[in-house]
Amino acid sequence: MRRLTTYMPFTYKMMIPYLLLVLLTDVFIGYISYSMLTDSRTEMAETNIRTGMEQARNNIRYQMDEIQRMSDNLFSSQPFQRAIELKGTPFENYLTLIDDILPQLTAPLQLFGNKIRFMLYTPDNIHNVIPGDNLNEPIEDSDYYILPLEEITGEEWFQSLQNSKRDNIWLQIDTDQKLNNISHVRRLISFSDNTTMLGFIRITVPLEDLFGGFETFPVEEGITLRLVDKAAGTAIFQRGTADYDAGHEKFLSLHEQIPGSDLVIETLVPQKYLTQDAGRLRMVILAACTLSFVVMTLIGFVVARISGRKMSRIVGLVRSFQEGNFQKRIRFSGNDEFVQIADSFNDMAANIQELINRVYVQEVSKKQAELEALQAQINPHFLYNTLSTIGSLANLGEIGKVTQMVEGLSHFYRLTLNQGNVYIELEKEMEQVQTYLEIQRVKYADTFTLYVDVDEDIMHLQVIKLVLQPFVENVFKHAWFGKSISIRLTGRRVGDNIELKVIDNGVGMRREEINSMLYGQSQSGGYGVKNVNERIKLRYGDEYGVTIASIYGAGTTVRLLLPAGVTGRREIEEQSR
Repeated sequence: MRRLTTYMPFTYKMMIPYLLLVLLTDVFIGYISYSMLTDSRTEMAETNIRTGMEQARNNIRYQMDEIQRMSDNLFSSQPFQRAIELKGTPFENYLTLIDDILPQLTAPLQLFGNKIRFMLYTPDNIHNVIPGDNLNEPIEDSDYYILPLEEITGEEWFQSLQNSKRDNIWLQIDTDQKLNNISHVRRLISFSDNTTMLGFIRITVPLEDLFGGFETFPVEEGITLRLVDKAAGTAIFQRGTADYDAGHEKFLSLHEQIPGSDLVIETLVPQKYLTQDAGRLRMVILAACTLSFVVMTLIGFVVARISGRKMSRIVGLVRSFQEGNFQKRIRFSGNDEFVQIADSFNDMAANIQELINRVYVQEVSKKQAELEALQAQINPHFLYNTLSTIGSLANLGEIGKVTQMVEGLSHFYRLTLNQGNVYIELEKEMEQVQTYLEIQRVKYADTFTLYVDVDEDIMHLQVIKLVLQPFVENVFKHAWFGKSISIRLTGRRVGDNIELKVIDNGVGMRREEINSMLYGQSQSGGYGVKNVNERIKLRYGDEYGVTIASIYGAGTTVRLLLPAGVTGRREIEEQSR
């Protein structure tokens, strides 16, 4: 009489690792989701700020170019220079001022969109024309000034420019820093000797107007924008209150160089701005992960209950096999369903020999089925690619090429089917490769060359079909580089064996690529190398098969070793019985 024991179902025991796995998965997914969302938010904020910096850079560059053109026009205008050089009577100077100087000063002011201050410093003949605002006050409207050169020759900034020979540059001078302006300055040089200074041009523009709008830079949220002069190493403009020297808060620093100048737009973005939504995202993800864990726990208990009932039925079925007097052989420790399965399993031990015989027959059938399945895998692959090419040619209206490829494909598959025979004469195998290459010749427009060197005395020998074509196909798929490629097919009798080679001058392969093709998973795009190698070994034995020698960048040689005059392993085994 069987002793009754109390046990915990195995399915409920499995709930412990299941719940741990669900918990770890939720934690992992939650962490990854939080990191990705935070990174995405940071990247989006950074992208928006960079876009604003690019817009500011383009706006500054455009206005600087416009001001540069004003300066160039005055610098290169001979009438303007002659008017400045004129030393006539006061009345003549006045007429020159009205006719030749003021029009060239006022015209750019009317065309330029923002407020600018135009100052022309001349030696002694024309000066003190001041229709604009006070120079010590901010620019209210575009204005111009004609002033004596002596007013600035004693200034420190003017002396510095003279000593350094710097000219035609942007910098802050005089009252620019106080008024938040920047000036473009250059000398006017005489055309007569290219050395005499006729005057000095200074065009001043407010930095606020130079930058344009600040909607893209929310300085109220801690973002700080400034314009830095790299040559001087100083900031000439700043919007925002970030302390660049403080180390108590981390910033993301972005830079945008203004082409053609020493000016750099610099933006400091505090980390709290980049991660301002992190808290809300964390709560949402935590709630989602918690809900997921609860739901998966309920599902786990339901599945465990259903699985436990099914396992009990399986145990009851196994118990029904205990009708004979069989000697028990193993014991499992524990108190779950596996103990009962072990009791019933031992009753079936007497049938092991019969099962071995059945398994042996099944394994032989399985090997044969594998062989036929491996061989069948090759045919559809080429058909799919060729039909795809035919469809493309038909869409392009290449009817002649379509007809040629369809006829070649028909002939190719007649040889492949071979009336259902596994073996084929080597001559027919070579003809099949030739037919395949004729199909490819239509596709690749004669950009490859084929050389065939096969001994005639082996052409009548039988080999398993479709062993050469996959390697020729691989030349087109993997070896091709440049405008053309050469393929060489050779065949020799080596003792009692046949040695076939497919040689190309393509890109070659590394050793790890060769190993992957021969022994790894089936490569993308087809079954090719591994398929042929397995079929040869299944038919003839492990001493035959495919070897590949390749030099990366110099070409590849594929060697196939087959027995001469032996049909296959299966036929030898059948003859020996």
